[in-house]
Amino acid sequence: MEEKKETSECCCHKTKERPEKEVKDLIHRLNRIEGQIRGIRGMVERDCYCPEILVQVAAANAALNSFNKVLLANHIRTCVAQDIRDGKEETIDELVRVLQKLMK
Repeated sequence: MEEKKETSECCCHKTKERPEKEVKDLIHRLNRIEGQIRGIRGMVERDCYCPEILVQVAAANAALNSFNKVLLANHIRTCVAQDIRDGKEETIDELVRVLQKLMK
């Protein structure tokens, strides 16, 4: 019989322990983005004018891009740098694939 996994367990292939300060910063950014998305939904519900909604969507996209930049920089400084020091060259290929997806 299969054991149930705890809800706090990550569903990702790999995990990473982050310093508390980094986690707080990332969560703070995500909370702001979530608020922006709720605001956009509210604008749609209130039948706001399309260009006004589009401006808010652009702001949310910019916030997500900023989140990605911070997360990517942290990833390169920690995971990628350590893997290269450890001789795990496949990490470079992984990073290139991630960058290609981000640049679509």
